[in-house]
Formats: sequence, C-alpha cells, structure tokens
Amino acid sequence: MALDYRALGLICGIEIHQQLDTARKLFCGCPTKHREVEESNFEFFRYLRPSRSELGEIDRAALEEVLVSRKFHYKSYDSTCLVEADEEPPREINAEALEISLVIARLLNMKIVDELQTLRKMVIDGSNTSGFQRTGYVASDGSIETREGAVGISILSLEEEAARIIEDRGDSMVYSLDRLGIPLVEIGTAPDIVSPTHAREVASYLGMILRSTGRVKRGLGTIRQDVNVSIKGGARVEVKGVQALNLVDKVVEFEALRQVRLLEIKEELIRRRASVDDVVRNVTDIFAKTGSKVLARSLKSGGVVLAGRLAGFAGLVGREIQPDRRLGSEMSDRAKRAGVGGIFHSDELPAYGVTSEEVEAVRGLLAAGEGDAVIMVTGPRERADRALQAVLVRAREASSCVPEETRRALPNGCSEYMRPLPGSARMYPETDVPSVVITEDMLRQLRLPELFAERSKRFEREYGLNAEQARVIAASPNYQLFEEIVQNYSVSPSIVVRALETIPIELAREAVPVSNLTDRHYGESFALMAQGRVAKEGLTGLLLTLAAHPEMTADEAAAAAGLAGVDEADVEKVVQAIVASKVDLVRSKGERAAAPLMGLVMKELRGKADGGMVSAILKKEIQNILNQ
Repeated sequence: MALDYRALGLICGIEIHQQLDTARKLFCGCPTKHREVEESNFEFFRYLRPSRSELGEIDRAALEEVLVSRKFHYKSYDSTCLVEADEEPPREINAEALEISLVIARLLNMKIVDELQTLRKMVIDGSNTSGFQRTGYVASDGSIETREGAVGISILSLEEEAARIIEDRGDSMVYSLDRLGIPLVEIGTAPDIVSPTHAREVASYLGMILRSTGRVKRGLGTIRQDVNVSIKGGARVEVKGVQALNLVDKVVEFEALRQVRLLEIKEELIRRRASVDDVVRNVTDIFAKTGSKVLARSLKSGGVVLAGRLAGFAGLVGREIQPDRRLGSEMSDRAKRAGVGGIFHSDELPAYGVTSEEVEAVRGLLAAGEGDAVIMVTGPRERADRALQAVLVRAREASSCVPEETRRALPNGCSEYMRPLPGSARMYPETDVPSVVITEDMLRQLRLPELFAERSKRFEREYGLNAEQARVIAASPNYQLFEEIVQNYSVSPSIVVRALETIPIELAREAVPVSNLTDRHYGESFALMAQGRVAKEGLTGLLLTLAAHPEMTADEAAAAAGLAGVDEADVEKVVQAIVASKVDLVRSKGERAAAPLMGLVMKELRGKADGGMVSAILKKEIQNILNQ
C-alpha cells in the first residue's frame, strides 16, 4: 500500500543512542568491556517499584511495570563494582565521555549548556539496578542539512547504558551488568522528517557524524535508533531498538501504515456502534475435555480459561494492520505483558485444537451475536484476569483512538507493544553526582575531527580514488595508515586501499589470523613493493605469510613465500617458454591468446613480477609469432 506521507500529515523524529569508546564507565572506574555470561562470579536479585515525582505523580509507564510483578536477577563480574549493583554512590562523571559528547555537540551545531546537571530518569523494567537511569542534558538547538532541507537536533544527552538482557523467564528477567554504566550519547532530532527515506538519510548522516569522531564503539548493540512517528488523527508512538540502518525506513513506513489501518478500524467500529463488555466469564468447564494442547496444558497446571465479548468487532480483530500483524496481535501483546502466552479470538477460531462446538458454547455463554467477537485467555486465575482486562482496555482504545505507546522494533520493521508512552513524572535531580561547569576554556580545547563525508571527497580529489574506494577507506580505522603509506611510498592509492580493506577480509574467510597484521607489516610490505622487490600481485601472499608469522619482517616473509622479485630478463625467459609451448593456440586465436597465456605466466611467476610488465612482454612475444 503506497502512502502519501505529506497528505497523511506524517510527523517523525529520530533518537540515536550511541555507546562511547572510553576506558571506563560513566560513573565508576570499571572497564567498558563485554563479558561472557559464564564468567559471572556473583549474582543477586531485586524487585523494583516506582516512586512519586516531586509533584506527587507516578509515571504511567512505570505504573504499568508494577502491574506485572517480576523478579530481576543480575549477573556481575570481577570487572563490575558496587556502583553497578546500586550498593555504593556513583563517582563524578567521566571527563573523557563528557569531552566526546561536547565534540559531537559542536559537530551538530548545537548550543552547549553552561553547567551539566545529572538527572534520574525512572526505569523499572529491570534494566537498571537502581530503578532509574542517570542522564545529563548537554546541548540543544542544533541542525543538519539534508536533501529535504534542514533537520533540527533538539537535544543531546550524556547518559549511562542499561544492563544487557540475558533471558526473559516470564515472571522474572535475567540481566548482565557488564554493559550497565557504559557512557552513551542520546541525540534527538526535531520532528522535521517527512518520509521513510528521509528518516533513513537522517539516521545515516548522524551515524556518520558519530563514527567520524573515532571515539564511539562499533559492532552489534553499540548503536540503537528509536523512531517517533505520528499521523493526522493518530498519536505519537515511539518504536525502540532499531539496530540496523536499513530498517529505519521500514519502521517509519510500517508504523504510519499501522496508524492508518487503526484509524480505519476505529471508523468502522464507530459505524457499527461497537462496544466492549465489562463482564468477564469463566469458561473453563467448556474445555474440560478439550483437544487443544495449549488449553489442556494450562488447565492441567491449575489454570483457567476466561472469555470476554467484543460487540460489533467480528472480522476486525483479525484485520491486518502491519505485515503478518493484526488488531488481535495488538491485543495479544497486552495479554503477554500481563504474563500469559497470548489470546484466542473468534476471527481465527476454530483452530489450535479448539473445535467449532467449543467456540459456539463460549459464544452462547457470552450471548455473542453474529457480528460480535469473542476473546479468550488462559493461565493462573489472577494472571489470566489481569491479561483479559488489559485486552479489553486495548479493545476500548480501538474504537476511540490510536493509543500513545512505546513499541519494540521487530526484525522485519514491524513493532510490538512494550508499555505506555512515558510522561514527565519520571525525571528528577540526581543528588549524588556533582554538576560540571562547562567553561569556554574547555570548549576552546576541543579538537573537532574531519567528517567521513568530507574525508571521502578529499581522498577522491587528492588520491584519485573512485567514490566507493574513497568511502570505504574514509570510514575505516586505517585511514591514517593509508595516508602515511601513500605519502611515504610510490605506490598506487587504490592498491593500498585493497591491501588494507579487501585482502584482510578475503584472508579471514580462509581462517587466516589477520588480526596479527600491524601497521609495521603493512609499511614494510609497501616499502618492498615501492622498491620493486615484491610485485603488487604478491601482496596477498606476503600478507598471508606475515599474518601466520607476525614475528617476521616483510623481507623474511617475502623470502619464505618465494616472492622475491624477478628482473625483466627472467620474466622474458618465462614468457618465451610458455608462448613457445602454446604456438598452436597463438596462431588459432591471434591476439586473443593473451588472456589465457597471461594466467599461465602469472601462475608460473607466483606474484614475483608486475602484471603490467608481464602483459607488455607477452604481447610482444605473441606478435613475434604472428609476424612469422
């Protein structure tokens, strides 16, 4: 379904959360390294509850967490401390992390605060042992230029990363503390994004800015993007945890589509004068001899089956609102949050072992007419009742609004319900961390990096690289080594890019330990090449040998690999011998024989001679035969 986003009144903004590559965490001296769960040497657990704000309010998102009473287990390590466990006050804010955040703010043309005050942001989903996340407001009112015009950067915050989730056990969660407290920046754009492709462009540009600093962590889970979307008549929805850049546009597209479809369902429900019964019926007896494995298993463990009637909802619960997700999926999400496995609804029954006779018996008990839908849940009585009540709340919302909520991004770009959209009642001052005055002297000493985009254009201009080569090396950690080699040795810049970026990938696929290669190895290799002692065709073999034997010099590796260069006279001898053995091929194919013969010659020389020299000699010898 193609959507006209301007006609829909799309309003969209992005929040990017990027871990910073610092030696220690934001509020303690622990290292910022990843640990394997098996290395954990201590565990503890907590129950978290919300507290009221200074105005006496309780945040709605925090309140819903309490409705699902969960036990939180935490795994700690010899690289974590009492600060992560919330058994000791935090230290002063990490000065290195603050400096990096100030650099990023400058690159985004932002207004930096005079004094950084750390705040507590209530989060009681277990991802923080304290029940809140510490965050500091660094800058605001920035902007970036895009193909659709300027996009405002509303806020940049410096905050601590949450704990890493290990396992969801339903009534309990397991977290790892190795990630908790790693410094990260949160960058929020203004709602200036006008389409899914524009959202991807903005996210890509912000990612480029962050990587250009050379001081952010790389790899899966080190950067996450949250997308805020609304349309005319809809509501602001935050889709959290978009990890892949190529999903950003899909997330925006599918959330806009979801809201369009929900508004269509709302209008249809109003037209039908639909309503939601408050009465919840226990229909367990109907399923005493059921063939449904899910229901039978629940009843055997002491569970019940509860049902409710949605008057006028027939056919709409099963209506698709995102690819492979329906209004019933939204209801099921709410039920799962309350601790059951999902829902059964009459738009998809009979199915899952539930018979038509059982469905009709439930409909009869609820006095459900032909245009009505029936919802069922199963589980322990208290949990099932809580789940069905949550489903009925979602059904009432369907006929009145698109609910404001926080949703979790799914791998295909769709999303599922997480919790209500948080309000302002969850933020209050952090009294344990002293504020930091941002002085003019601090700002003057900041060293701003060259942006990837600018560096890429410079590499094209100065070194004659094509756009793709320039982009690859400009974004690589090896960009400085690239410039040193090109400036110090008379070698082709494109060959240097291949040696630094492509050959190691090719060797790694063959299980070659390319991590052993150092700047020294590359420098010495290109020195040999510049002296004509190793041909460019021999670089792969040379780097392979150095990776396998990193203690060697490039000279020693070249000798061990049999890559010592040969002079022109030796090349002529090899070429003449091969051409003489393939005279019939030369006479039948003429100059076209050069390609197959070139392969034979290069195989014989094994990278010891430059391809250009070999090609020139080969063409001369072929022409000699053709002229006879």
